[in-house]
Amino acid sequence: MVKVSFNSALGQSHVKKDNETLIPQEDKDPEVALVARQQSKAWCWCMCLGLALMMSGALVGGAYLYRYYLLKVSQSQRISHTHHCVDLPSPLQGQVFVCGVRYQVEDFMVQEEMPDYQYRQLQESIRVLEEEQVELITVPVPEFDDSDPADIVHDFSRGLTAYLDLSLNKCYVIPLNTSIVMPPKDFLELLVNIKAGTYLPQSYLVHEEMMVTERLENVETLGYFINSLCQAKDTYKLQRRDRILGMQKREALNCRKIRHFGSQFVVETSICEP
Repeated sequence: MVKVSFNSALGQSHVKKDNETLIPQEDKDPEVALVARQQSKAWCWCMCLGLALMMSGALVGGAYLYRYYLLKVSQSQRISHTHHCVDLPSPLQGQVFVCGVRYQVEDFMVQEEMPDYQYRQLQESIRVLEEEQVELITVPVPEFDDSDPADIVHDFSRGLTAYLDLSLNKCYVIPLNTSIVMPPKDFLELLVNIKAGTYLPQSYLVHEEMMVTERLENVETLGYFINSLCQAKDTYKLQRRDRILGMQKREALNCRKIRHFGSQFVVETSICEP
């Protein structure tokens, strides 16, 4: 019988070598492990520094954008309280403008510059049909409740003006007053100049008083644009109060006011019923 024996020292040396291969390299070499730790710390510091720079850049950029936004808002607020016009693209015929005009309610003959709180702002949209000789004006709900929103037609070919009081849903027709309403060509040129900033309208308010005299039944005879405005609505004829014989200005009347911008100044039209 042959006896097989193993050298215990040889076996232990193999086990030792196998165990050594399982030990991480950094545990075997302290200097290498120290360098690796230093590199990882440096990488962390670089990351932190980069994040800090990014955050500071974001804060500075945000502050700049915020300041820029506030400047734009303040400028737009200042513009909104002065004369301005903006033309808008429209699929409809004619040119369309949205305008804002400031005016004084009282002391309109005073020529000195008044403080801002004594001015009011009138906003309206204007569509000018130069070939048809028609101006279509829409006055939205005013900032103050002492006047009514309205749709207005100035028809130069017919020599008529029509007011649709949107608060009452009533139409009023009167002969066109060319002393306070500019023809379409001149009015269009005025709007373009206001938009360009080369002309500023007057800031005073012109008053006119109208009296309801009779009801109109056939608005079809008043032309296409006034018929489109007043169709199926109660329509009345107006006459200037100063032309009515026997009418005293101190008489108490039930009046509604419409303010609009149709030339170099704002006109307040008082429509009164006895």
